[in-house]
Amino acid sequence: MTAITLYVSIANQRYYTSPYESPWEFKLQIEPQYIKVFDQLFSQADYFDGKSIWRAQLPYIPYHLDQENDEVDLRLKKLYALVHEFGDTETKQLIEQMPYYS
Repeated sequence: MTAITLYVSIANQRYYTSPYESPWEFKLQIEPQYIKVFDQLFSQADYFDGKSIWRAQLPYIPYHLDQENDEVDLRLKKLYALVHEFGDTETKQLIEQMPYYS
């Protein structure tokens, strides 16, 4: 298959096919069948983030003991792994400097 250019915003949990649609952080060359992986990870992160709102109202449960936050962090790591996989050399170097990459 032919790779397409995708503009990804991890912060906004969105991807775009045009660089002018909205702000983005990463430009990727990706095969179309992998786009659904971004959809799934964004959806899952949003779901777990919504569940963690209830924990935020309970100050006696620390962040590091919250399963929903761990799930959001895991999705974030997977998203950055995908960006690393399909990014250019500069993007890969940036991702490799992040604490998630190990």
